[in-house]
Amino acid sequence: MGGIADDDFFWQIHQDLPREGPGDNASTRRAFSSLTLPTAPDVLDIACGPGMQTGELARICDGRIVALDTHRPFLDELRRRAAAAGVDDRVVAVQASMAAIPFADRSFDLIWCEGAIYILGLASGLQQWRRLLRLGGHVAVTHLCWLTADVPAGARAFWGDPGFEMTTVEANLATIRRAGYGVVDHFVLPPSAWWDGYYAPIEAKLPALRARLGDDRAARRRIDEAQAEIEAYRRYGNSYGYVFFVMRPS
Repeated sequence: MGGIADDDFFWQIHQDLPREGPGDNASTRRAFSSLTLPTAPDVLDIACGPGMQTGELARICDGRIVALDTHRPFLDELRRRAAAAGVDDRVVAVQASMAAIPFADRSFDLIWCEGAIYILGLASGLQQWRRLLRLGGHVAVTHLCWLTADVPAGARAFWGDPGFEMTTVEANLATIRRAGYGVVDHFVLPPSAWWDGYYAPIEAKLPALRARLGDDRAARRRIDEAQAEIEAYRRYGNSYGYVFFVMRPS
């Protein structure tokens, strides 16, 4: 029997989750409440995943929301959720990369990105996306940060990937200012935002996946990685977290 492709198994872990990363509707609403926008804004939700926050944005504003992601199954699920919520007439799903967004300059009043700007880097993402904003527009993102000065060695070791440099809230605020933005609001997501819609559903899936696919080396590695990330947060979660940054060009 052939092995399962590594990326395919990643999606087996992540499919049918409420969210594709830490977050919650209360935090989405709080971030949105700090904005000053037109009555019916044009919104771009970048790396939307299955669309939990997309649906929440559609419920709390009367605007049109373009939801962008590279993974077609996520967009299919987003469409199903939007239809079930009765907001599909205002939600448009687009399959595209955040590094090559296929829209003209000044197309949006709000750019939203929960948990994914790290792919480009905070500074680079803000610089690349700025062209898409209309006058008076805003950007709202969540970004992983160290929350304490004395970070445990185990936490630093776990998040020590050279492709991702985690830093403090203060350092990220400085990066935002250097990128030419003023910060409207910022706040830390609560621990429940990690567990309720993300880690708890993943952890519930892992035993059955391990029993069914654990003989496959790539599958076993993905299972172990998922469990290790959950255990790292369980042990060190008071030292790091996602922070919502709401900003507008200076």
